[in-house]
Amino acid sequence: MIVTIDGPAGAGKSSIAREVAATLGFIFLDTGAMYRAITLGAIRKQIEFSDPAGLIAHAKASRIQCLSDRIILDDDDITREIRTPVVTDSIKHVANINEIRDVLSQQQREIALSQNIVTEGRDQGTEVFPDAECKFFLTASPEERAKRRYQQLAESGRPIPLEQIRATQDQRDAEDRERPQGALRPAEDSVIINSDDMSRDEVMELILTTVRKQIESVTLHRSTPGT
Repeated sequence: MIVTIDGPAGAGKSSIAREVAATLGFIFLDTGAMYRAITLGAIRKQIEFSDPAGLIAHAKASRIQCLSDRIILDDDDITREIRTPVVTDSIKHVANINEIRDVLSQQQREIALSQNIVTEGRDQGTEVFPDAECKFFLTASPEERAKRRYQQLAESGRPIPLEQIRATQDQRDAEDRERPQGALRPAEDSVIINSDDMSRDEVMELILTTVRKQIESVTLHRSTPGT
């Protein structure tokens, strides 16, 4: 079974997806980390972001492994390094190239073959896994997402003014919605969750209940004679 959780930056989809996968005993597929890995590799190889042909060739030649909570690029553990600000600021140069999205989308489909996975991103339910059994679009108002990010950074000892966080977030939202491929949008058959007035536990419960009902439905269908 494939469970997709899409949504804008700051909606909490990564942490929710990871916890849903752990609770269900599914594999968590961190698609954002894959784009970060390609971005980091390009920086290491000094490939100019203005050189799409070089970036595409690099993506095609790269070997990415998603092992539990570790990300391996060409046999090198880059789990920590892909979270640095320089990678975060540069990832858009990679994610905006359609050919790279095609390469990584195919890798994601190969990882999901014959496995139960929970995957999150912007286009998992619309383009990468359009036939996924369970699709969710997790969102929240821009104000709420900015506040959550502010609190998260403050608790980690990296306070940033709320206004700056909101401005950066709004810019990314606009870029994500306007991408020619992999644009941010809910799939027509997704369950849309606005978490403004919901606790984390309530979001988890809604997703888990929906997935478990789908599992029961599939199990019943397979056990019914003549189906």
